[in-house]
Amino acid sequence: MEETLIYGRNPVLNALEKKPDRIYIQKGLSDGSIKKIWAKAKALDIEIRERGKSRLDEMTGGENHQGVVAYISNFAYSSLDDMFHLAEARGEDPLFVILDSIQDPHNLGAIVRTAVAMSAHGVIIPKNRSTEVNGTVYKTSAGAVDRMLIAKVTNINRTIEELKAKNVWVYGAAAEGDALNEADLTGPVAVVIGNEGKGMAKKTKEHVDKLLSIPMPGGFESLNASVAASIFLYEIVRQGHGRKKKI
Repeated sequence: MEETLIYGRNPVLNALEKKPDRIYIQKGLSDGSIKKIWAKAKALDIEIRERGKSRLDEMTGGENHQGVVAYISNFAYSSLDDMFHLAEARGEDPLFVILDSIQDPHNLGAIVRTAVAMSAHGVIIPKNRSTEVNGTVYKTSAGAVDRMLIAKVTNINRTIEELKAKNVWVYGAAAEGDALNEADLTGPVAVVIGNEGKGMAKKTKEHVDKLLSIPMPGGFESLNASVAASIFLYEIVRQGHGRKKKI
């Protein structure tokens, strides 16, 4: 079975409930959160191995591992049905984030973290030409990936049509769109965030219900993908998402 490498104290601590196959802790470390990881891992009967810092550096490719690395069976992706069921269980209108070929795992991690904070019901990514959930995503999200349903789909445009058939209004983030703050973002909503460099694909733009842009009086033409997602999600919440839907 393939494994995902997770590193950093908070990501590993948050992932312990998923029972990593093994944990590597830097020799000589026993402070604060490392002590918590030791104790919880032992209670869960998770294998712990001590290694020198250089070995952990090698495992993570020089990333800031903070003295702890874990290997866990690959992330379990969810389905669209899982996301709709979650919204129903919460008594809320569905709120989804669709990522059109986001390739930087730091962006995916940051978007997932915001999606959790804004009470979204799922993040949707394509199987191809997109980053997957990996150790960098875990660390950037501060472990939020374990609190968010993430679906990996074969075709983004087909997924958009499926959502529209279920009465979800799909908005796309694009510079040429109408002003975000003037749109009605109530009810079941999905927002599409495009690739870091190219933005949304032309065909994807043709499938969304409406294109929206973030007003930027300072003059910039675009924002980082994770920043744009945060602004869209905040505006959706400001307009009422998260309140119980009316029956």
